[in-house]
Amino acid sequence: MLRLTTRERKIITPLVRSFQDKRQFLDPFHDTLFGILVKSKDLKPLVHSFRSRIKDPDHLRDKLARKIREAEKKNKTFGITEKNLFTKINDLAGIRILHLHTTQIEQIDKVLKRIFDEFEYELIEGPGARTWDDEYRDFFKGIGFKTLPSESLYTSVHYVVGSKSQLKLTCEIQVRTLMEEVWGEVDHTINYPHQHKSVACREQIRALARATSTSTRLVDAIFATTKDIDQTQQKHNKRRKASKK
Repeated sequence: MLRLTTRERKIITPLVRSFQDKRQFLDPFHDTLFGILVKSKDLKPLVHSFRSRIKDPDHLRDKLARKIREAEKKNKTFGITEKNLFTKINDLAGIRILHLHTTQIEQIDKVLKRIFDEFEYELIEGPGARTWDDEYRDFFKGIGFKTLPSESLYTSVHYVVGSKSQLKLTCEIQVRTLMEEVWGEVDHTINYPHQHKSVACREQIRALARATSTSTRLVDAIFATTKDIDQTQQKHNKRRKASKK
C-alpha cells in the first residue's frame, strides 16, 4: 500500500469513512443485482459461473491516493468528493460473469441489456471490450462493442450500471472467458494494486497473457467445430427425412 502524505490523508480519510458509512445502501444494491443475474434463466445456459465483491476499504484508500497523484501529474483537479464518490469510483461494487468461449458474449450482452431494462437499472457505460489482441478487437467491433486498448494485456468486457435511487450507486460488471479469468487472477494477485518489482515476474505474466489468448482460441475452435458438426448432422437428417416422403 502507498504511504500517504498528510495532505492526501486529509482528503482520503473522509472519503473512505463515507464509503463505510454508506455500505448499508451499497450492499443491498449489489446483492439484489447479483441475485437477479444468478437467477436469470436466460443467462444460465450461457454462463459458467458468477463472482462478486465489495471493494476493500484499504484498496479504496490506495486507489484514491493513486488518483490524487495522477491528477497532480497531469495538472488536473482531483474532483472526487463525498457526494460523487459512488459514481466517480464505479467499482466499489463488482460482479464478474465467466463464460466458456468468446462468441457467447454476443448473446450474454443481449440478455444483460434486457435485464437492465426490465429491472430499471441505468446502463451508464458499456459494453466496452478491453483487449490487446487485434483479432478479438475486430470481433468485438463487429458485434458493435466499443473497444479500448489494454497495455497490461488485460482482457474483459465491462459494463457500469447505476441505481435509480435517491443515493446514486453504481456497480461494475465484468464479463470474460474462463481462460481470461486465469490470467486476471494471477495478474491481480501479483501486480495489484502495484506492479511487482521483478522485471522477470512481470514478463512471465505477459507471456501468460499470450498463452491464455492461445488457449482461448483453442476453446473457441472446439466449440466452433462442434457447432459445425451439429449443423451438418441436422442438415443430413432433414435430407434423409425428406427423401423418405
